[in-house]
Amino acid sequence: MNDKHACAELIQAWGLFRDQRRWAELLATFTPDGTIAVSWFRGRFTEFVERCRTRETQVGHAKHLIQPSVVRVSVERALAETSVVILVRQAIEGIAVDLTSHARFLDRLVKNDRTWQLAERAAVYERDRLDPVEPSPAFAALIQGADCARYPAPYRYMAYRITVAGGALASSVLCDGMAETDALRARYATWLAEAAAG
Repeated sequence: MNDKHACAELIQAWGLFRDQRRWAELLATFTPDGTIAVSWFRGRFTEFVERCRTRETQVGHAKHLIQPSVVRVSVERALAETSVVILVRQAIEGIAVDLTSHARFLDRLVKNDRTWQLAERAAVYERDRLDPVEPSPAFAALIQGADCARYPAPYRYMAYRITVAGGALASSVLCDGMAETDALRARYATWLAEAAAG
């Protein structure tokens, strides 16, 4: 239970450090070779943090509302699944908008020298919406001309806000029902089972 609590607290700390721009502490939540896959990035966590430091003026500041995690521990390995709501405010064509994105973090964690760290994170997107901060006919016109339907429904408005700000989506964005998501979950389960097998 102590290990489960430590893993869950680490996941909460990740959100706090990310949202408060506490970059050194954020880096310490992951192993040095850790990787992360989210809507706009897939690769080494060290590069993710550096990109976070430089991109917020372009695409807005995010707030992560992280729910309690479901954690499974085997020896010095753990898996965690955590629901998260990602809130972002940004301006699109001069209109202040709020994005609300529902997703889950699928995490692999490892214990080194009695300290838990994240080794891999993948975000699985579920649904999202985009709203004007204030009622605005201009917002309705903006959305009508945006052709958001070209993006998959689970991350439709996340994709729109990223691309309209000049960013790009990751090479593959995970959703439920995708073969890649199923393969990731299977790989995680095998990795955890290997710890028990010695």
